Amino acid sequence: MQLAHVGLRLAGRRVLHDVSWRIEPGQRWVLLGGNGAGKTQLLKLLAGDVWPTPAPRTLRRYDWASQHFDEPYGVKEHIAYLGAERQDRYEHYEWNHRVRAVVGTGLHRSDIPLQRLTAEDRAKVMRLLQSLGIAQLAGRRFLQLSYGQRRLVLLARALAWRPGLLLMDELLNGLDQDNRQLALDVIHRISRRRLPWVLTTHRAADIPPDTTHLAQIENGRIVWSGALSAARRRRLQGPAEMPVPAQRLARPRRKLRSADTTALLSLRNAWVWLDGRVVLRRLSFEVESHQCWVVHGPNGSGKSTLIRALYGDLGVASQGQLRRRGIEPGIPISDFKRRVGLIAPELQTTHPLYLTAEEVVVSGLHSSIGLDQTPSAAERRHARAALAAVGARALASRPLRTLSYGQTRRVLFARALLGRPDILLLDEPYTGLDLATRHQLRQRIDAAVAAGTTVVLTTHHRDEWPATATHELQLRGGAAVYCGPRRMRGQRQR
Repeated sequence: MQLAHVGLRLAGRRVLHDVSWRIEPGQRWVLLGGNGAGKTQLLKLLAGDVWPTPAPRTLRRYDWASQHFDEPYGVKEHIAYLGAERQDRYEHYEWNHRVRAVVGTGLHRSDIPLQRLTAEDRAKVMRLLQSLGIAQLAGRRFLQLSYGQRRLVLLARALAWRPGLLLMDELLNGLDQDNRQLALDVIHRISRRRLPWVLTTHRAADIPPDTTHLAQIENGRIVWSGALSAARRRRLQGPAEMPVPAQRLARPRRKLRSADTTALLSLRNAWVWLDGRVVLRRLSFEVESHQCWVVHGPNGSGKSTLIRALYGDLGVASQGQLRRRGIEPGIPISDFKRRVGLIAPELQTTHPLYLTAEEVVVSGLHSSIGLDQTPSAAERRHARAALAAVGARALASRPLRTLSYGQTRRVLFARALLGRPDILLLDEPYTGLDLATRHQLRQRIDAAVAAGTTVVLTTHHRDEWPATATHELQLRGGAAVYCGPRRMRGQRQR
């Protein structure tokens, strides 16, 4: 594959500029860059999903099976592309097929199942799932899976495609430590078969050991590309990212007094079922005002389900109880939702792509997806202020479809923080964010806790814990392994 002087404009804005790049057979590339640098759009351009802006010197050429193609149509079926946008389509269109059928669409190179799998097909699918350590998911519905489990299933689907080029956009996002290693093991195996691949990331620590070449992209330009030497790898990876600041509990500077002494959220013997399957079991804990809870555990342990239940999108089975302060029988759950700032993966998929960033932020005032009426001047003013607070003021008038995954996540932070909510429910909020953005938004969350806001946050990464975290809940298999005050690093697990 060869690109020469390629540019791309979306909605009148330049996204890629004068990109020249060449991928030779057997090369294994990492495309490194921050949020909004152009990584995703460059991969979509390689895959033939977007078209470069016409220009006199532009060249996009593919060589395949001794033939030359100046456009992707002749080779598109030999390119497998895996990314967050592809994953989000399943949520957006409610494609809730069984896992074996989803992987089977890779064999038949279709978006959705169009034919029954033969016995031979099913055997191939099971071998792929076994190679990724997720054979137990074969009969599960795709939308029942955690974010990380979905990512591994779609990696299996991409390999079932039998591609000549594999494009992986932020593959390791949302994976716990064990599943991250499984994905790296698969990358190692396909690298030994000399399958060329491109992996995008904003974390230098995510560069796989089998990488042969590196390209760095900034503001839509490739600023460096070439063979990845051991010395360059060491310089890029350097010290661990974002160490936990201190081995002590950071208490809020100010506590707001309330006449109501009941817990803000209270779970008692809570069981949560999804499509006939238990996801959370026998869960009991209380969230008091001004506390900051971190919920952690492996992919599929129930973290996202817990956030959805606390928010009110999922119910607790009759043998248990979930109480929210101020919400009694007869009071609509919408009254509670208006007091909550929410960040969750599904919010990234369900907002209409024609909405501007400003309109998405305004929707947070109404706890809605989209808007039922034109925002007022005051609402727009507050939304712009919220965007400015998270460093995204320049995005206000841009439609969602023109934003990168990381830029959209900034918009969701502004939406969640708008109106000074009583509680923040944050489900893997830093997924897809580069180091600088994560650091900035962590400071915003720490400031909110210090000002008295209650927080419940899920994460896989210890370096994403708020400095102000006071409590932790560790989940495994839908049950609590530990629930109580935040433990210091190195403290023995119970």
